[in-house]
Amino acid sequence: MKSASVAPAKETTRNVGVRSAIIGLLVASGLANAATTLDATPANYRDLIPLLHAGDTLRLAAGEYRDGLALHDLAGAADRAITISGPAAGTPATFIARPLHNTVSIVDSHHVVLKNLVLDGHDLPVDAVKSERPSRYAHHITLENLLIIRHGNNQQTVGISTKCPAWNWVVRGNTIVGAGTGMYFGDSDGSAPFVAGVIERNLIVDTIGYNLQIKHQLARPDIAGMPREASVTTIRYNVFANAGGGSPAAPRPNVLVGHFPTEGPGVEDRYAVYGNFFYRNRYEALFQGEGNVALYSNIFVNPHGDAIRIQPHNDIPRRIDIAFNTVLAERIGIAVVVNERSASYRQAVVANAVFAAVPIAGGTQSGNFTGTLADAERRLTRPFAILGEFDPYPRARWENAADSDPPNPAALPDWDRDFNRRPRQPGSIGAYGDSGANPGRLPTLSLMPE
Repeated sequence: MKSASVAPAKETTRNVGVRSAIIGLLVASGLANAATTLDATPANYRDLIPLLHAGDTLRLAAGEYRDGLALHDLAGAADRAITISGPAAGTPATFIARPLHNTVSIVDSHHVVLKNLVLDGHDLPVDAVKSERPSRYAHHITLENLLIIRHGNNQQTVGISTKCPAWNWVVRGNTIVGAGTGMYFGDSDGSAPFVAGVIERNLIVDTIGYNLQIKHQLARPDIAGMPREASVTTIRYNVFANAGGGSPAAPRPNVLVGHFPTEGPGVEDRYAVYGNFFYRNRYEALFQGEGNVALYSNIFVNPHGDAIRIQPHNDIPRRIDIAFNTVLAERIGIAVVVNERSASYRQAVVANAVFAAVPIAGGTQSGNFTGTLADAERRLTRPFAILGEFDPYPRARWENAADSDPPNPAALPDWDRDFNRRPRQPGSIGAYGDSGANPGRLPTLSLMPE
């Protein structure tokens, strides 16, 4: 997906002059290399940002910020990130979108933490957070507790986007409501790899297009510091819901993940997608993937159509592990569509509880429980209740539980934990590791707890 071209914010001559003067004072006082906390307001924050160095914190006061947030050439360190934060509670620091400029613009920066902000798009065709296309890299970026609203001008208006090589991002605890696309990592031509990211505890609802898309990757560029060993991109504990969004003219799954490089560095990378709640899509499946994907301990609910589709997109499904998911779908629960090029790879569908018109199609199947949607009423606690009362916890132990203890492929994280993040009992099937009364929080359209 190509988003609209907008200009990164540039420093003014006045800002450069102020920066030079303040740096001169800090050097003279011997404080230039000391970690510092700076307090900023809408009137002076742009003058202070270029002064930040490793370990510094910029505290943004509550109020409206109307001149964007340019994070250009900021260099934190592994143990001394640069932190930019609004108030953790009370009246927020709110950034108001401007025409022709992405609100948070990231260029050639690393080890930066951005948190506790409201980003209000005012329905303009600009992105909320974007690592810009001219950037050489953006790595070790943390985005936390951002509220992104009114970024739904069109499907190509994005909440959080990367358009340059990016690695070791942590995107945590953010809420994105009604965007064109919630999160979009990579570029449509496969030239902007997103590597070793962690996307966790986000709430993304009612987007026009994807809640989340991670684009396919061509050959990985040789950039200092970019991982070359096998890496995992982790997508966990998120809520991906499109009950009121979607586009019948250009339907998109809630989540789509593309393949990693087909040779060279990155060829062994994989996705670990677990502990998520996927809810409703009127026009497409809830999840689509290719390449190396492990999909486990999730809950999928789609009364309109399909739940999971593993199929060729820009390449083919390769190593696929679909295990311990609970699925309720009107049409197909789990579909694994492969071709002759996929034949030498493992495509395992194991220990899932699937209730659908066609529960499982394709893959190497073992230890699953399958039934129609009507069967879910007998097997699960409250599978058709409204959210807040919806509870897909098993009423009793599954009959074929003895056959459902698959080994952990490639030491995937939290493989032994269920949707409630509790230890999984031996022989369990579906997203929950036990049966009877649900000891955890019910799936809802809200941020999952830490």
